Amino acid sequence: MAKDRTPTSGKGGNAGRGSAGRGSSAAKGRTRPVANVVTPQRPWGLIIAAVVVAVFAAAVLTYAVVKVNAANADKVTSPDDIAGIKTYDYPAGQQHVDTAVDYAESPPVGGPHAPPPSWADCTGTVYTVDIRHENAVHSLEHGAVWITYNPDDVSQGDIDTLAKLVENKSGRMLSPYAGLDAPISIQSWGHQLKLDSAGDKRIKQFADFFTLNNAYTPEPGASCENPDFITSPLVAGEDSAAVGTGAMPSASATSSAP
Repeated sequence: MAKDRTPTSGKGGNAGRGSAGRGSSAAKGRTRPVANVVTPQRPWGLIIAAVVVAVFAAAVLTYAVVKVNAANADKVTSPDDIAGIKTYDYPAGQQHVDTAVDYAESPPVGGPHAPPPSWADCTGTVYTVDIRHENAVHSLEHGAVWITYNPDDVSQGDIDTLAKLVENKSGRMLSPYAGLDAPISIQSWGHQLKLDSAGDKRIKQFADFFTLNNAYTPEPGASCENPDFITSPLVAGEDSAAVGTGAMPSASATSSAP
């Protein structure tokens, strides 16, 4: 009878606990480990460098565009683009003379002139004397631009400014001109412009457009060289004399007009 009263729940309880323990262990075994998430870092150094390069390139491009636009703004494509210019009709084939010429314009821009080879050298030549006008006109016939100034109305600084437009520029020459009715006058064959200031941009416009411009030159391709005239230039008012040993200018030579 005592055995019948012995409880049997102990085994069941142990079994339940064992089962529960195994279940708990199994659950713990299935738990996934926490993943370590690494956030990628931005390459700020490369980004900043790229931005700097882009800004610099944009600045260089903008500067170049501004400079080109400024240059084109002053570019001349026709004599009419130069305010104040005067035009005169002197066709090719003007007479060669040994005598002095009473020119209609002062300084002259065309007409009879000294015979070859006595043209005034116009290879970027800066004269300190009032060169003989008849010889200068012969240079204009060859396509030269002649810048003149009244020595009583301009400063040495003005003369230096004008000289910079002439020196090392083939087809140009500079000289004083006594009695000039303006501080500065610039001329090519059949064209003239008188100005008050050596800094006037029209001087450069005129020189750049007309220098050796075949469209406005009676003798395209003719020589501007006469080293003997540089050494011993004839002065205004002097008698004609043969200066130089150059050959007759060639009217057949051609080059593109600017």
